[in-house]
Amino acid sequence: MENRKLQNEELHRISTEEFKSVEKLPIVIVLDNIRSLNNVGSVFRTSDAFRLSKIYLCGITATPPNREIHKTALGAEESVAWEYSKDTLPVIHRLEADGYKVFSVEQAENSLSLEKVTLPTDGKYALVFGNEVKGVQQEVINHSAGCIEIPQFGTKHSFNISVSVGIVLWQVVRPWLNRF
Repeated sequence: MENRKLQNEELHRISTEEFKSVEKLPIVIVLDNIRSLNNVGSVFRTSDAFRLSKIYLCGITATPPNREIHKTALGAEESVAWEYSKDTLPVIHRLEADGYKVFSVEQAENSLSLEKVTLPTDGKYALVFGNEVKGVQQEVINHSAGCIEIPQFGTKHSFNISVSVGIVLWQVVRPWLNRF
């Protein structure tokens, strides 16, 4: 069996304008003090690929328009809705008030191992990813419904933030795969 690489026009991509008006998954990303602009751009691109509702950029996390973000976002910063907040905790409180169940992605006591995570498709979810060195702020963890941890077996016990977002989203969006 041969596998022929698909041409761009065969991928049935929607335009940025179409993206803004189509149904999104009821999942948002909260970036809690991300320092790398490349990571921010990558999260935009991954959020576009999974058709997420929004990204919240908090604290020191840079915002578009920004050339460095654009390098990895490849235009996804134009399609995915985003909002900036100086502080993360008020965003968490607002999301909870809007019916989102908030999970921090962090190595923590009593965390849920990612392979055991199956979120019902009738809910709304916020996934918080933290600073590349310090992780998610403890006060944000304290206000989360729980923590999700990616199982790891090496010496570092950490992934780049953009890799973590991709891994977690793949597991979380699986129940929605046939939706679009």
